[in-house]
Amino acid sequence: MSALLIRNATVLTMDEDNPRASALAIRDGRILLAGSEDAARAAAGPDAVEVDAGGRTVLPGFIDPHNHLLSTAESLAALDARYPTVTSAADLVAAVAAAAERTPPGQWIRAFGMDDAKYPEGRPTRRMLDEATTEHPVIIYHVSGHQAVVNSAALAHSGVGEDVTDPAGGAFLRDEGGRLTGMVLDTAMELLLPLAVDVGCHGPNFHTDLPAEQLLGWLADAADTYLAAGVTTVCDPQVSARELRVYRAARAAGTLPVRTFGLPLSHQLDALASVGLAGPFGDDWLRLTGMKFYSDGTLLGGTARFSVPYGEHGEFTGSMYHAPEELVGLVRRAAAEGWQVAIHTQGDWAMEQTLAAIDAAVKVSGPDPRPRIEHCGYPTPEQAKRFTDYGVIPVNQPNFLYDSGGDFLRRLGERAHRLQPMREELDLGLRPVLSSDSFVSSLRPMDTVANAVRRTTREGAAIGADQAISLHEALRAHTRDAAYALGVEDRLGSLKPGYLADVVVLDRDIEATEAERLSEASAWLTVLDGRIAHRAED
Repeated sequence: MSALLIRNATVLTMDEDNPRASALAIRDGRILLAGSEDAARAAAGPDAVEVDAGGRTVLPGFIDPHNHLLSTAESLAALDARYPTVTSAADLVAAVAAAAERTPPGQWIRAFGMDDAKYPEGRPTRRMLDEATTEHPVIIYHVSGHQAVVNSAALAHSGVGEDVTDPAGGAFLRDEGGRLTGMVLDTAMELLLPLAVDVGCHGPNFHTDLPAEQLLGWLADAADTYLAAGVTTVCDPQVSARELRVYRAARAAGTLPVRTFGLPLSHQLDALASVGLAGPFGDDWLRLTGMKFYSDGTLLGGTARFSVPYGEHGEFTGSMYHAPEELVGLVRRAAAEGWQVAIHTQGDWAMEQTLAAIDAAVKVSGPDPRPRIEHCGYPTPEQAKRFTDYGVIPVNQPNFLYDSGGDFLRRLGERAHRLQPMREELDLGLRPVLSSDSFVSSLRPMDTVANAVRRTTREGAAIGADQAISLHEALRAHTRDAAYALGVEDRLGSLKPGYLADVVVLDRDIEATEAERLSEASAWLTVLDGRIAHRAED
């Protein structure tokens, strides 16, 4: 590998012993030195490739500890139903109709990102989608990934009739006459598409059965998007056999776009235990870390479980994937097998069950369990204080506050202001981290950083302004502390000698950028494993 010298820069190392530098030296995939230009040039050697950063900010490559990499790759290749691309049910119907014109009859039309809470008509129905096409089965995934709407052709293709019964952990919504509306929640989605795996009641199943070569192609194509955002490591928080097979094949072919860690979904616990497998397992390119569990549903879709129902009329009572004692037993067993545990939790009622499970887990874990709470939507102040008893790592996605904050304020009222209370968590001495939950929201780390700093909705309203964090705290939560959440803080997340050379040069001096413009920042240069993997066009 050639050596690399990045100079004329503001280097924010995330190394407390050496927090700032003006140059960075890299050789053989490792950081040699962060320091003065003269020292870095001497360390890099005369054969080093020099990059003049022009005063731009240099950071460790961004680590996204909750990013559905393969599903994001699928979404990038599918119909885009995200807001504001699609702002109404009528827009959605028009988009599907346009897709139908270029899609052979009988072939599925798939879309990602529907945010029907913003639609003036309310939730779309299968009858609306039937107006777009009756010759194609259509499935539109909700922005949360926990629900979808389908047309009549999709129901017929899947053999789902009016007499279908709701599975445990899911539901088929019906109108006042008892007829299927086409809206399908959580585990009921398993009945719609051919699935690569059966996850039972362990979470929403978006692991569709698609040709491996198609998935591999989409995964390779996603590289430009991730690297242009400065992302160099992700952790897929719901890995089934489908994902692992594709990631392994991409690793072997050299097309894995970024370092990829994964949390196997809990339905695989018995199978993995039977062969003695637990995390951490793998190498610095493809690695299993913890195990993923679900407590309640989704805040975006109305299935989060709060002690007091939410919604404009208190209509959202929420749902749980497991009975409380079942969740405790499942998480305890995983911890006893050696897994770091990561539990999807949104509402305060579900948070209580999650804390009971974590309490059971840490009693049988090793000396450094690092339990994660994914999303960590609404911990009460008392619950947040109890996080300190276990060293809980809250895994936050403040993009939700921007994307859906107006809906949260409307549905939750004052409770919306303490969603994802990162300021409180930091003040308690915790190490909350930032992530995207892509494909659910933007995978761009600077969007996430900006939303953690600003705490405003898309409409410009404040949402928990007292829970805002500083720019440096946000950058640390997306680099060094994110590495800690993955158990690799000894080699990733900081620009320290000997660490893996994953680096992002932002396209500006980020410290001189106004908070309102932080989200405009992108990667000017991305270095992955010591090699320049992305360079923005001038």
